[in-house]
Amino acid sequence: MWAMMERLLSVVMGKGALSGRNKYLLMLALLATAAALVAAVNVAFGFTPVATETTTEDVEGLRFVGAALAVTGSCIGAGIAIYGTTSAGAAAMVERPELSIWILIFAGLGEGVAIYGLIVAILILGA
Repeated sequence: MWAMMERLLSVVMGKGALSGRNKYLLMLALLATAAALVAAVNVAFGFTPVATETTTEDVEGLRFVGAALAVTGSCIGAGIAIYGTTSAGAAAMVERPELSIWILIFAGLGEGVAIYGLIVAILILGA
């Protein structure tokens, strides 16, 4: 499983982008997200080993799964965006310190992705 997650991270982040402790922390975060998603599906549908008739309560539980997916996906995307911005921004600030405000603006744009995911989740739960 770790090898599969490492391959996924190398595709998403680029080969050699993560190394050492950071790689394992990101893998742990992905595992925790997957466990939270499984728990949300369990709570939304209620674990019943026997197939029963579908009710409106089962469909209502899908709202929570949709909200969880919106927040999870947007936060992972924001983390990747901020990672790229800050690592490239630190190198750029060494050479040209006047770029620091632009780096903060680009990091804020990356953080906006997480806020949009939260807004979508609120809209899903409010519907």
